[in-house]
Amino acid sequence: MRGRDFLTLQDYSREEIWQILKTTHKFKHESPTEKMSHILANKNVAMIFQKPSTRTRISFEVAVQQLGGHALYLDWNQLQLGRGETIADTARVLDRYVDGIVGRVFAQKHLEEMARHAKVPVINALSDLYHPCQVICDLYTIWEKRKTLEKLKLAYVGDGNNVCNSLLIGCTKVGINISVACPNEYKPHKKVVEQAQKNAKESGSKVEIMEDPIKAVEKADVIYTDVFVSMGLEAEREKRLRTFTPKYQVTENLFRYAAKDAVFMHCLPAHRGEEVAAEVIDGPRSIVWDQAENRLHTAKALLALIIGH
Repeated sequence: MRGRDFLTLQDYSREEIWQILKTTHKFKHESPTEKMSHILANKNVAMIFQKPSTRTRISFEVAVQQLGGHALYLDWNQLQLGRGETIADTARVLDRYVDGIVGRVFAQKHLEEMARHAKVPVINALSDLYHPCQVICDLYTIWEKRKTLEKLKLAYVGDGNNVCNSLLIGCTKVGINISVACPNEYKPHKKVVEQAQKNAKESGSKVEIMEDPIKAVEKADVIYTDVFVSMGLEAEREKRLRTFTPKYQVTENLFRYAAKDAVFMHCLPAHRGEEVAAEVIDGPRSIVWDQAENRLHTAKALLALIIGH
C-alpha cells in the first residue's frame, strides 16, 4: 500500500485493513521506539489542519517523530489557502517539498482534490464525510480487547456523522455486525450505507439503521457514541440537543440491554451529560483511554506502510 492515498476505508481491502491492524500491534507491543527511527528517516510530512485538534495532531506529530521523520504543522488559514490560493496549486507545491500530506479539513472534496494534484500520498485525518484514522484505531482497540472481530456486534448511538460513516465501512469490511440508532433526520450518508451493505454481503456481517437505541444495543459487545454537535455545526446546537437528548444518551440504563461484558467507546472529545453519562465514560466499562492511546500506534502503522522506507 506504499504511496497510496488513505481517504476512506472503502478503498482498502479486508486484507489491507488487517495488515494495518497487525502492524499497529507490532509497533505497540514488539518494537522499541529506538528501533523505529529509520522508518521515516529523511522524510517530511505536511499536516494541513483546517479544524482544531488534540488527539489527531499530537498522535501524528509524535508518530512522525518516533519514526524518525519531521512533521510540519500547517494551519489552513496561515497558508496561502486562507487567502484564496487553490487547493490544486497548494498540492502541486507541497508535492515538490514533502513525502506525504495529512489533512484535517471540513470538506472531503478538498482532500480528494489534493490527492488528484499531489503525487505523494494524502491521509484523511478527518473530513465532513469520513474519519478513517479514528476507525482504524477503533478496530484495533476492539481486536486488542476481544482478540477477534468477526461476529461481534457494535452499536452506534447518536449522530450519523463522519465517525459513524467510517464505522459502517470499517466494521463491515472486517465482519463486525453494526447497528446504528439515530433520529431519522440525522441518518448516516446514504451512499455510505449502500457501501456498507455491499461490504456486509462479502464479509457475512449485518447492517441495521434504526431509530430505537434500545433495540440497537441489544446484546451488543460495544456501545459507541460521539458528540451530538460536531465542529462547524454550533449554530444547530439547541435544535440538536432537543432532538438527541435524552433518548440517544448512553447511560447505565441503556447498557442493561447490551451483552454483560459490553464496553463503551467514544472518539473524544466528550460532553458528559449530553451524548454520554459521566458514570459510563468514567466507569469500568469504558475503554476510551486505551482507544485514545491507540491513535498514536495506528498513526505509526499508517505512516510506515504508506510513506515509510
